[in-house]
Amino acid sequence: MRRAGAATLLAAGLAACAAGPDYRPPAFPGASTGPFSSTSAAVDPATAPPDAWWRLYDDATLSAYVGEALRANVDLRAAAANLAQARALWREANAGRYPATQLGAGEQYGRNLIADSLAGGSHHEARNQFTDLGSVDVAYEVDLFGRVSRTIEAARADADAVQALGDALRVAVAAETTRAYTNARSAGRELAIARRSVAIADEAVEIVVRQAAAGAASDFDVARVRAVAHQARAQVPPLEGRRRAALLELAVLLGRAPAQAPTLPEQDDAPVGYLLPLPVGDGAGLLARRPDVRQAERRLAAASARIGIATSGLYPRVTFGASVGYASNAVLKGSNAFTVGIGPLVSWTFPDQAVARARIAQADAACAAALATFDGTVLRALKEAEQAIVALDTERARRVELAAAEDEAARAYRLSGKRSRAGSLSQLDLLTAEQSVIAARAALAASDTRIADAEVTLFKTLGGGWRRSPASQDSPTNESAS
Repeated sequence: MRRAGAATLLAAGLAACAAGPDYRPPAFPGASTGPFSSTSAAVDPATAPPDAWWRLYDDATLSAYVGEALRANVDLRAAAANLAQARALWREANAGRYPATQLGAGEQYGRNLIADSLAGGSHHEARNQFTDLGSVDVAYEVDLFGRVSRTIEAARADADAVQALGDALRVAVAAETTRAYTNARSAGRELAIARRSVAIADEAVEIVVRQAAAGAASDFDVARVRAVAHQARAQVPPLEGRRRAALLELAVLLGRAPAQAPTLPEQDDAPVGYLLPLPVGDGAGLLARRPDVRQAERRLAAASARIGIATSGLYPRVTFGASVGYASNAVLKGSNAFTVGIGPLVSWTFPDQAVARARIAQADAACAAALATFDGTVLRALKEAEQAIVALDTERARRVELAAAEDEAARAYRLSGKRSRAGSLSQLDLLTAEQSVIAARAALAASDTRIADAEVTLFKTLGGGWRRSPASQDSPTNESAS
């Protein structure tokens, strides 16, 4: 008993000595946590973006669609199942901290010919026997060198990485739902402008055809205005297709069949977009929000823990076991038997440790790869944010000039109207001036579409939308940690 107690104390003392490196999260590059290098009037670096950034658009329909997508999206349902599986694996690994028990019970039926022969009986006189069996086995691995604790550490980091992957998917679902909605509305606005352009072109054709019938216009003039009308009509089908495609994309994001795609007003004159400086915060906030950065860091933590698991293979593995068994024969009186066993079991691959050292080398290489992946993820996150800021700033600067062009075209059209009423300008020239206004307005609407798309891209790169607000508690990935 003294020796067993001493062994237990020694095991408890060594249990804290986990093999392998103790993980420390890697530091970000110094400049990565400061303000973004791309300065722009389109963004507000002093304010962090809200998590539910789509509410900045103040569009109840959009907010409802994003909420529905976060609840019903099929990819998020799969992510929730993957997270549940990862947490179950973590619980399985955590069970290694405690003794493993096994209870066995059973009954055997047959003939014991040897016992009958010793009793003086013949083969034909052998008697049927019933034997009741029972056993209780207990095994506990002493975590001398941290194999169990490192296994738990790796499993927990894996579960955290799976959760981060699900959070990244929430970011994508929220962003792509917003993008599909804004694309559908923007296409509706551009479609209304294109149809007005078709109407003006058809009116011009009628005027020139009447002039040609009266001898005031040539066949060349007729062909020219008809070509313009065909060009105007050619703008309509792509916009109709783009709008339909956006609604179908929105349906799938909402977890609906294409036949259940949402319906939106076909003509929408209101520009879609925030059109104010977007709150973006700084690099530190970006890296804290981005789920892919957190996922890469958790993968690195798991890889570091697996170095410890591999290193523990160099050392002995000690398991304390205890067993109590019972057997009773129903025929042979007084044949009850009890067995009791207790003691340590030591296993050690020594001196041949080539396999263990190869596994350590594998774990070291995997950890180095995970660190490189983490560094690359950080750099990619910063690059994407900077690029999104530049793209938004560029398109907003372009829109300023397009808005000025639209204003001048509208002014020219108003002046043409005055000249037409005074009799110094033909109706065809007035329609040409109006066509210029429509063309400028179409270019401005297309720019608004690109701005809305750039805004969504920027918010997506900022990593918002994965935190679960009270309004989204019924999201399928909202599972508390075990």
